[in-house]
Amino acid sequence: MDPIFIAIAFGCGLAVYLINLPPLIGFLVAGFVLNAMGYESNATLDTLANLGVTLLLFSIGLKLDIKTLLKKEVWGTATGHIVFSTLLFTGVLLAVKAIGFSLALELEWRQAMLMGFALSFSSTVFAVKVLEERSDMNTFYGRIAIGVLVMQDLFAVAFLTVSSGKVPSPWALGLLVLLPLLRPLFFKVLARSGHGELQTLFAVFLALVVGVGGFELVGLKGDLGALVIGMMLASHYSASSLAKSLFNMKELFLVAFFLNIGLNGMPTMDALWIAAILLLVLPLKSLIYYLMYNRYGLRIRTSLLATFSLSNYSEFGLIVAALAAKQGLLSNDWVIVASIALAVSFMVSAPLNAENENIYRRLMNRFQPRESSHLHPDDTPIQLGDARVLIIGMGRIGQGAYMELEQRYPGQLLGIDSDKKKIKLLQELNINALEGDASDSDFWDKTNIGEQLEYIFLAMPNHAGNLYALEQIRHNHFKGKVAAIICYPEEGAQLRDMGADDIFNIYEEAGSGFARHVIENTGPQLQSA
Repeated sequence: MDPIFIAIAFGCGLAVYLINLPPLIGFLVAGFVLNAMGYESNATLDTLANLGVTLLLFSIGLKLDIKTLLKKEVWGTATGHIVFSTLLFTGVLLAVKAIGFSLALELEWRQAMLMGFALSFSSTVFAVKVLEERSDMNTFYGRIAIGVLVMQDLFAVAFLTVSSGKVPSPWALGLLVLLPLLRPLFFKVLARSGHGELQTLFAVFLALVVGVGGFELVGLKGDLGALVIGMMLASHYSASSLAKSLFNMKELFLVAFFLNIGLNGMPTMDALWIAAILLLVLPLKSLIYYLMYNRYGLRIRTSLLATFSLSNYSEFGLIVAALAAKQGLLSNDWVIVASIALAVSFMVSAPLNAENENIYRRLMNRFQPRESSHLHPDDTPIQLGDARVLIIGMGRIGQGAYMELEQRYPGQLLGIDSDKKKIKLLQELNINALEGDASDSDFWDKTNIGEQLEYIFLAMPNHAGNLYALEQIRHNHFKGKVAAIICYPEEGAQLRDMGADDIFNIYEEAGSGFARHVIENTGPQLQSA
């Protein structure tokens, strides 16, 4: 890759980051800057961009529960939105033709519908980045948003497979049957690969060789293979650590993807005007999401935040448009229109998602809408029962605290953790625990921590999560005591400044406990020595 690509990408990314916008907007701008300087995309950049998207889908699969896709609020919203949004954009593009834009004069209704289908998708790349940066991937609204995106990606992959003219090989069915049979073998190799680079390398091998290579060999879309392999590995205990280890690699490759958007071509005035019209229509696309979510009994906040994360155009839509142009179904100018609409929608959606909580609260205070009388079971208020002590984060420290406090507060403890699988195991051990993500303000909106609770223990391993939870606790005017774990002294200062009553340094206390244990058991020998 030309060094100028890296230099300009970094410069533009840093510039927008310094004004509190996501660096990906800077990477998009960098692509257009390079285009204006006369640079074009090349094979290396294409390869890196494709690799970034492939690893993105693989990492989504690692975090995805297949049951999520079967929920009506996911498949119903995805299907309904595709239909209504395609019809919306078809009508808009035909209206653009009627206005007299030269680019649209030869646009037939079939072409308008194809372009409308491409514009109906939302960006998986953008949503995942936003949710990861906000640590909202495991929230309820984050899960259903990602579920809808995966369904859309499956629709796009199906379209790309059919429109490419390649009929899947008869061996395709055999591959789909074989992979589940190989799953136990994959799990065993992962378990024997340690927790370092060897395990990561094996995961990449599964994604690129078994997933992409295997699917392409039998006439299926390679990206779909990476997603399927990721979903197969999602239940493995190493899935979370694998997703983390692939995070920086995936992010780096996706820089090439964003650069490629700007390098697709320079827009004409007609393309700019049509892209501007599409940007004005974007709120209607978002409204369809909101109405579909609301139809399935989701709370206003859940529907609104999920909608915000999907309020943009999609890289897969751009791929659909590019394939249609390659096959002569659309002119290449429409690909440029899609790329501009995509880039500008990111610029609008980024600050919208950064301020989503504030926007939600302002809307609620101003309009005071009523929630549905039939809320979704996963979106109902959290009941604390008879709990007087709340332990947030049921890892080893949280579980240890629970066992110790159970002697003093029998039947009056409640553990909270965002890991559904962990909660199930804890409940089987007769530990009173519920699923909840305390790093998401929605948890605190649904939980009454009034007079009933005496203590809240913040035992999440992520300091940022504990800090945010404490902020929400103080926002709710909690009158009891709050204790939190830390790893480093400076973290304790931050928590104390926000009103934490007690701090527990897990490294220092572990060392003290270790020393006490040794002295108590071998004290005389040490003394005589």
